Amino acid sequence: MHVAEFSVRRWQFTLVVFAGVALLGAASLLSIPKAEDPTFPYPSFAIVAVLPGATPADVERLVVDPLEARLSALDGVKTMRTTLRDGVAAVGLEFLAGSDPARKRDDVLREVSALRPSLPAELARLDVQQFDAAKVNVIEVALAGDAVPYRELDRLARALEKRLEAVPGVGDAEIAGVPEPEVRVAVAPERMAALGISPGEVIAALGAGATALPAGAVDAGARQLSVKTSGDYRSVEEIRETVVRIASGRAVRVGDVADVRLADGEPVHLARVDGRRAVLVAAAQKEGQNIFEVKEGIAAALAAFEAELPAGVALVRVFDQSENVGHRLGGFARDFLIAIALVLVTLLPLGLRASAVVMVSIPLSLAIGVTLLHLTGYSVNQLSIVGFVIALGLLVDDSVVVVENITRFLRLGHSPREAAIRATRQITLSVLGCTATLVFAFVPLLALPGGAGLFIRSMPVAVVFTIAASLVVSLTVVPFLSSVLLRSAGEHGNLFFRGMTWLIEGSYKRVLERAIARPAATLAIAALLFAGSLALVPAIGFSLFPKAGIPQFRVEIEAESVGVDLTYGTVDFHKVNWSEPRRVPGQREVDELAESVERAAMNVDLSTLMDPSEDDDEDPYGEELDHAEPLDRQEVGAAR
Repeated sequence: MHVAEFSVRRWQFTLVVFAGVALLGAASLLSIPKAEDPTFPYPSFAIVAVLPGATPADVERLVVDPLEARLSALDGVKTMRTTLRDGVAAVGLEFLAGSDPARKRDDVLREVSALRPSLPAELARLDVQQFDAAKVNVIEVALAGDAVPYRELDRLARALEKRLEAVPGVGDAEIAGVPEPEVRVAVAPERMAALGISPGEVIAALGAGATALPAGAVDAGARQLSVKTSGDYRSVEEIRETVVRIASGRAVRVGDVADVRLADGEPVHLARVDGRRAVLVAAAQKEGQNIFEVKEGIAAALAAFEAELPAGVALVRVFDQSENVGHRLGGFARDFLIAIALVLVTLLPLGLRASAVVMVSIPLSLAIGVTLLHLTGYSVNQLSIVGFVIALGLLVDDSVVVVENITRFLRLGHSPREAAIRATRQITLSVLGCTATLVFAFVPLLALPGGAGLFIRSMPVAVVFTIAASLVVSLTVVPFLSSVLLRSAGEHGNLFFRGMTWLIEGSYKRVLERAIARPAATLAIAALLFAGSLALVPAIGFSLFPKAGIPQFRVEIEAESVGVDLTYGTVDFHKVNWSEPRRVPGQREVDELAESVERAAMNVDLSTLMDPSEDDDEDPYGEELDHAEPLDRQEVGAAR
C-alpha cells in the first residue's frame, strides 16, 4: 500500500500522529536552547607564560622554545602560533578537527606539567586555557559614578557579581575596570634626616616584613611542629607598625618616618559609560540554556540590586545579547508570515482550499525540523535561524507539486479521495528526486572540515531536517487534507486559473517554442549568462560568514611611540565605553596581557600602553582619579 493511500484511508491515525508532531514541535521550540552563536567542542588551547622583566628574546629562548618542542611532538597538532611581548608569551595550539578536546587537554596539561621544573624558577605563571565557544558574556552592566571612590564601586561590583552568579543558567561573572588597591608609603625626608634613617632602610624593613621564612621547629612531646613566620600584611596599621630600626632604646617604625595610606593602584583599564567613570560587570551563560529565561532571571536580580544602590551610583545596562537573538527570531517570524501570504496569493489559481492545504505544510514541516534539531543536540542560533529561513523558500515545493497534481485529477473527474491517492502515487518519484537534489546541495556544508565546519553546521542541518520533513508531509498530510478539503472547480478551473493560463499561453509559451526551435542559440545565451554571473563574483565579494549586522563597531589604536598594537573596544550605539591609554609598568603590564589572552574580552574593553613619562595621576578626561593626594615627599615603596 502506498504511503499516501495509507494516510488517506487511515485518516484517524494520520490526524493523531501529526497533531502529536505539531505539539511536540511547539514544546521543542519552547525548550530548545537559544543563543546568538552555536556552541561546539573544539580542541584549541592557549598556553600563557609570564616571566616578569624578560625581553621577548629571553622569553622565547627560556620558555617558548622548550614549550614548542614539547608540544609539537603531540599527535594531531594542526597549527601552533606564538605571540611574544615583554615578559609574556602566549602559545596557541590547535589540534585537528574531530580530536577529543578532553583527551587533548589532558595531553597538553601532562606535557606542560612535565616541562615546568626545567623552566626558569622566576616564571610567575604557566597556565593552560581551553577554547570554549559557550563561554561568551551574554550581558554586561556598568556601575557608574564620578564622585564615588573606586573602592566603593569595587565593593558594589563584587556584590553584584555574586548575585549574578546565583541566577539559574548563569556561569561565571567577571569584573573589569577596577584598579587594584595598593598601600602607598610616602616618606618624609626631614623626619628621616633627623633620625638618620635612609630610604633604603625603609624599603628593606618593608621587604623583610613581607617575607615568609621558616623559623625552625618546636618539640611538643612525641611530635615536632614546624614554625614559619607570616609574611603577609593584614592591614595598613601593620605596615605602619613595621620596625625600621632600634635607636636609643626606642623602636623607629615606618609610621614615624612616612605616611602610609591605602589608595588605588595604577589603573590598567579606565572604563567609562556615557562619559562617567564606571566599573563593568559581565555574566556568561551556561551551555545549553535558553538565553531569554536567563535574561529574565538576570533582569530580576539587577532590578533588586539597583534599588539598593547608594546615591551617586547608577546601574547602566551596556550590552544584552538576548536583544540580538530576539531580533533574529523576529526576522524569522516576519519571513514566516511573508511565506504564508505568498503561498496564499500564488496558489489562488488552484483555489483557496488548495492554498490552505499548502499553508498547513509550512508550520508542520518547521515543527518537525525544530524537533529533530532539538533531539540532535543543536540550538536555535543565528545560523540555524538562517537555515530555517532558507528552508522556507524550499519546503513548499513538494506540497505545491502534489496539490497541483491532485487538482488536475479533480478536473479530470476523479473523486477527492481517489484523486489524492492516484495523483500522489504518480508524482512520488518526482517529489523524491526534487527533495534529494535539495538535500545533496547542502551536503558539502555538512562535510565542511575544521572549526568553520563545526560553527556553521547547524545551518545545513536545519535546512536538511526541514526539507526532509516537508517530503514526509507532502506524501502523507497533504493527500489526507486534499481528500477532505479539495473540490473540483470544473474542467477549466476557477477564474484565476483561466487568467493564468491565458497569460502563460500569450507570453511564456511563445518564448518556449522559439527556444526549443533554436537549441544552439538557447544554449549559447545560457552559457553567456552563466559566464556573466561568474564575472560578478569579484564585485559582490566572497566570505564564509556574513557580517553580524549588530549595532556595534570596533576601534583600534596603535601607539607608534611604543610600537605595540592596542586591543579594542566596542561601541554600542551612543554608549562609548573604553579604557584610556596608560603606561602599565613591570609586573602589571605582564599580568594584563596574560589576562587578555586567558579570558574572552569583555564587550567593552580597551587597554593600551603609553609613554611612561605621562603624569600617572592625571585623568585624561579632565577629572581627578580616586588616588591619594600626592605629598611633597619622596615615594619610596608600595606594598600590596
